[in-house]
Amino acid sequence: MEVTWIAILASLCMGIGAGLVFVFAVKRNYFRDLEDAKYQVFWSDLEELVRSPQAGGVDHDDDKSRQTEG
Repeated sequence: MEVTWIAILASLCMGIGAGLVFVFAVKRNYFRDLEDAKYQVFWSDLEELVRSPQAGGVDHDDDKSRQTEG
């Protein structure tokens, strides 16, 4: 029974902590432009995909060396 009360108390503390972090973030205006973060993640993932040789991306250095050799 003692472990149950400890678990309840710990979950309440974590919930209150998360609520305080959320209120702090709202007051500091951290949620003002969520679309910008979405596009940053999208473009960085797309950039990695283009540069990746396993995904069939083009390595521009190899193209230049082939052009000078041929």
